[in-house]
Amino acid sequence: MAQPLAERLRPKTLDEYIGQKHLVGTGAILRKMIDTGRVSSFILWGPPGVGKTTLARIIANKLETPFYTLSAVTSGVKDVRDVIERAKSNRFFSQSSPILFIDEIHRFSKSQQDSLLGAVETGTVTLIGATTENPSFEVIRPLLSRCQLYVLKSLEKEDLLELLQRAITTDTILKERDIILKETDAMLRFSGGDARKLLNILELVVEADSDEKVVITDEKVTERLQENPLAYDKDGEMHYDIISAFIKSIRGSDPDGALYWLARMIEGGEDPKFIARRLLISASEDIGLANPNALLLANAAFEAVMKIGWPEGRIPLAEVTVYLAASPKSNSAYEGIGNALEAVHQTGNLPVPLHLRNAPTKLMKDLGYGKDYKYAHVYKGNFVEQQFLPDGAEKYRFWYPQDNPAEAKLRERMEALWKERYKD
Repeated sequence: MAQPLAERLRPKTLDEYIGQKHLVGTGAILRKMIDTGRVSSFILWGPPGVGKTTLARIIANKLETPFYTLSAVTSGVKDVRDVIERAKSNRFFSQSSPILFIDEIHRFSKSQQDSLLGAVETGTVTLIGATTENPSFEVIRPLLSRCQLYVLKSLEKEDLLELLQRAITTDTILKERDIILKETDAMLRFSGGDARKLLNILELVVEADSDEKVVITDEKVTERLQENPLAYDKDGEMHYDIISAFIKSIRGSDPDGALYWLARMIEGGEDPKFIARRLLISASEDIGLANPNALLLANAAFEAVMKIGWPEGRIPLAEVTVYLAASPKSNSAYEGIGNALEAVHQTGNLPVPLHLRNAPTKLMKDLGYGKDYKYAHVYKGNFVEQQFLPDGAEKYRFWYPQDNPAEAKLRERMEALWKERYKD
């Protein structure tokens, strides 16, 4: 039986690798490491199908070093220790440390991750971890501090089109067929920047056509995927589409839509922590100051889910989902921090005004640190007007309250304190 198309086309060298030019393009950081043969432990963070596993294999081939793989889903502490022992015994046959690749490293327990620390620290193995989740949530700090973190991006349209052309012209099976890519929008849309998903779709459409000449159109792709809605999603990657629909339903104030997508995730066996984290983000980003209680409730649900898991965890998740969807919406805090970050990027590291600096030593006091600072609590209403932004940035404005009752009160207070500054 032939391998799946995505496996047949898996790149074996960096020259065959598509995308991630910011990491492996000419002069990029990973490319330099690989070319010099000095690769340190790192974690690859990015969505499915963008080349994390492939990149790890290419590095191992390039360095000609032993390559071990572990799946966080099926491996235990004993498996980790066994691999490390084997790596020690092979250490002398290669100048480079053996590579230990751990897929879905975010699913490793704390004890499993702890068992890696010594081997990574001493260089017994070079760890390459792959994760679709933010490592700062799931990877323990001691391990994270010993690894570089590289972020992989969804493939661009040009990357995906290049991959399609390579598939129909170089694959041993597909090049025997007369395949014409008349339209590609549907394939690109359904793939969502996922190379594996794109190749699964192409293979599915070609296999369904018995004619020697296959003309691929948007209509044919859509029709085929509707007949086999999960056929192009063999690894459960649809959860990224569903979580997107879930969050957008909350943002759009539709409790029914949000509950439907929540049910889809529950039925699909999604990790409850994954859902709870997204609710925390939504409470901050989309509801925000319009209803600050939303973040408290989302955090309480996260803690509840951590304690009770499935199936009862569906209840606090549903409660928060409805509450967030039905709440008034504001992204003023989200926009505010975005505006502030943009100002920092533009202005650089402006010095802290002397009156705002801490003065723990006599020298610092003599230099004027903290001098002329006005302690708000000794003034009427616990407020006194003074400069809190750096010199040269005094006129910047980042936060703009939005039109909802909660922020109307905040706006009213800011206008009373700062007069014209907070009047739009």
